[in-house]
Amino acid sequence: MTYYDEVNEAADAIRSHVPEIPHIGIVLGSGLGDFAGSLGDAVSMPYDQLPHWPASRVVGHEGRLVVGSVRGRTIAALSGRCHAYEGHDLRTVTFAVRVLGLLGVKTVVLTNAAGGVNTGFAQGALMVIDDHINLLGANPLTGPNEDRHGPRFPDMSEAYSRRLRTLADEAAARIGVTLVHGVYAAVPGPSYETPAEIRYLRTIGADAVGMSTVPEVIVAAHAGLRVLGLSAITNVCSPDVPHTACGDSVVATANAASARLSAIVTGVVADYAI
Repeated sequence: MTYYDEVNEAADAIRSHVPEIPHIGIVLGSGLGDFAGSLGDAVSMPYDQLPHWPASRVVGHEGRLVVGSVRGRTIAALSGRCHAYEGHDLRTVTFAVRVLGLLGVKTVVLTNAAGGVNTGFAQGALMVIDDHINLLGANPLTGPNEDRHGPRFPDMSEAYSRRLRTLADEAAARIGVTLVHGVYAAVPGPSYETPAEIRYLRTIGADAVGMSTVPEVIVAAHAGLRVLGLSAITNVCSPDVPHTACGDSVVATANAASARLSAIVTGVVADYAI
């Protein structure tokens, strides 16, 4: 069975469980899974019950797909993702986005918990991703191209939709939430960054750093999907004032930001004309 066949089989399994095919997909990062519980008329599918679906074994990633409605829109919410640092290759890491594309999803919202490299950011801030820097040392499109997924050389000049970023700003303004904008750098992990690495990231133009999202964005662009990226800034990394970082505190801060992020996503979904 080819990779395309595996993706198609997973998409067929989802179709068999839901009454309506979603047009928007949302990937919920560390500590941000509460949004899935807000969906109306929800159908919940644990990842281990979907064929070929990679397990999510990281703290703060529940590991289930929920299809339901928000403001009259059918949404597929992925509560948790897998990461390359768990030992997965990038085709596995991006499997869920491939499935969303074959399901008929046209727009994806990708959320994550990230460290703040820009010292102007505050802990708990929400950042709209304007662009990214791929420091993973790999690309999910490496290898033979599957033309049914997308072109050999996808354009990345607007990987993050300008329209969706504007809608995020408008949704945040309506509820009195301040958003920051910036560039997200993806690193392999799972170790956190050293002070020298933070200085390097700042020098090359990164505002936040994390261990996910970028492979999913590349695959989404390959499939012709529109992308909105949102980061919950869980800590601000200052190389001149070193502090200890730990996974539990990252998840706790992301949990605290979850309600604000969910409200923004809801506003974007309500306003966006698919």
